[in-house]
Amino acid sequence: MSEESDEKMEVETEDVSGDDTSQEKIIDELKIQLKQEQEKATSYEKKLQYLLADFENLKKRTELDVQSKVNSALDSMMLKFLSIYDDFIRAKDALAKQKINTDGLSAILKNMDSFLSENGITPIEALGEIFDPQLHEAISVKEDPSLDDNTITAEIRKGYILQNRVIRPSLVEISKKT
Repeated sequence: MSEESDEKMEVETEDVSGDDTSQEKIIDELKIQLKQEQEKATSYEKKLQYLLADFENLKKRTELDVQSKVNSALDSMMLKFLSIYDDFIRAKDALAKQKINTDGLSAILKNMDSFLSENGITPIEALGEIFDPQLHEAISVKEDPSLDDNTITAEIRKGYILQNRVIRPSLVEISKKT
């Protein structure tokens, strides 16, 4: 039995040593595959980050576009309302000149003022101010040596601001020194 045991030990030793090299090859191959998979995972993470950034940019751009369209529609509607509001003011002034009772129109104008205020529409103060091309539109010039250049001397049409946006500039007359 001793010869048989010795032979078995030699065979086992050879198998173990043979297994070591094949196991090392397998381990090396697995390390290579692991590295490749890690590189793929890193690549996919980068792609995912780019896609998430693109999605966030698209989301912001879409929100801005929607807000812009809403603001445009709101501005348009309010400009039409302001046109009607101006007509009521002119009607009240014309009736007042004829000494006709304007209490009804005054009440309507008060309601309209409340509506404008509730919706964030504020009038642009112009008379006596210095001309600002972002708020005012000069349609005439009046020579007046007593006033500084570009002082607003008359307001032809009231201007309005809606949520920090000028929806209608004031039409004004400005002064110039001779």
